[in-house]
Amino acid sequence: MSTQTLEYHAPSRNWRRITRHPALMEYRRLIVLVAAVNIAVLAWGLREGIWHSDAGFALGPISHMALANLSLGILIRQQRVINALFWLATRIPTSWPLWIRWGAGKVFHFGGLHIGGTVTGTLWLGFLLYAMVANRLSGAALPSDLSLGLSGAMIALLSMMIFTARPSFRARFHNAFEKIHRFVGWTVLALFWAQTLSLIHDSGAALFESPSFWMLCLLTLSILSPWLSLKRVKVEIEKPSDHVVIARFDYGDTPFAGSSNAIAHTPFGEYHAFANIPSPGQSGYRLAISRAGDWTGDFIDNPPSHVWVKGITTSGVARIEELFTKVVYVGTGSGVGPILPHLLKGMVPNRLIWSTRSPRKTYGDALIDEIEAHTEHPVIWDTDTLGKPDLSALALKAVRESGAEAVIVISNQKLTRKVVHDMESQGIPAYGAIWDS
Repeated sequence: MSTQTLEYHAPSRNWRRITRHPALMEYRRLIVLVAAVNIAVLAWGLREGIWHSDAGFALGPISHMALANLSLGILIRQQRVINALFWLATRIPTSWPLWIRWGAGKVFHFGGLHIGGTVTGTLWLGFLLYAMVANRLSGAALPSDLSLGLSGAMIALLSMMIFTARPSFRARFHNAFEKIHRFVGWTVLALFWAQTLSLIHDSGAALFESPSFWMLCLLTLSILSPWLSLKRVKVEIEKPSDHVVIARFDYGDTPFAGSSNAIAHTPFGEYHAFANIPSPGQSGYRLAISRAGDWTGDFIDNPPSHVWVKGITTSGVARIEELFTKVVYVGTGSGVGPILPHLLKGMVPNRLIWSTRSPRKTYGDALIDEIEAHTEHPVIWDTDTLGKPDLSALALKAVRESGAEAVIVISNQKLTRKVVHDMESQGIPAYGAIWDS
């Protein structure tokens, strides 16, 4: 098959090339939406005198806005909330108009609410600290020095978390990012408790009548929840090549197709999430782990007998296949792992385009035979013999030949964004990871 005959050509004049550009993806639109709502609330409060009066700044309303935004940023990342969002989105029947299902499929962009809520919440905390200092300088006895100190420490730590969460920092120092996000996050939660109790004491309010108290109870439970289910489990490793291993688990959990689990070597170590591969009628599941860095390289070279599993099975991008009558899956390398459970389940008719080097040599005959037996006319492109394909052209061809309604891409960031953009420029719903965490 010639790569030249399959070359994708984007139309020179196509408004979707602009409106569906990755820079304008729903993730970023949600960040802008959160910012816009907060600006509107701020402006309304300034007009109505909510934030300030003759007696000084009103600390209660400002602190409530800070807590509301930070709560949004934290709760939207809770695994049970994520599963609920996916469940709601996929309740839409396939008989509904495609444009509605296209939008619902973008449910996995909820990370925009996480970023928007965390950043705006930190800004409101900054406003709160300014208001506290202004009140003290005007002669007020409250808030106390303790409340001021706790607020300043929270802002400093939250600013550190936001800075180190930037994509460039995460990509270069992922281990540091994960540790900072975890341990600094826990510290901020403890400081939030201390600040709330200090402010309640300053104001003389009743603890159990404070909305902040109950919201903090919910946030604490949300953050603790994944760690309450932490478990050490046995793993069996199959090593078809030095590039990939198939990890098998059977400890009483059989996850659903389109989900992932996070594993680590130690209980508080570096966790990595991988797509689960359950097989219909069988207990347990598999993970396909390919060499993509120090952690995965060590996992392949020194296979463990046990690993730690944190949290509950969590929905992923590919689960949105349920919104469509037929889909085309596009994968590269070990990206076939998240795709395979959907091929095995066969709930939604599909076509597969998989580009990888020496598929049988790298992944083993059993896995390739399993793939070929569970999808219609799969295109398994061997890059060692055929070179790199034009995945956009192959995907477009498969959509037109099969009548598929959507394309789901599991690949690296650059290829994922390119194929998604190319497909949506043609009016074809397309989905792929957005690397927001």
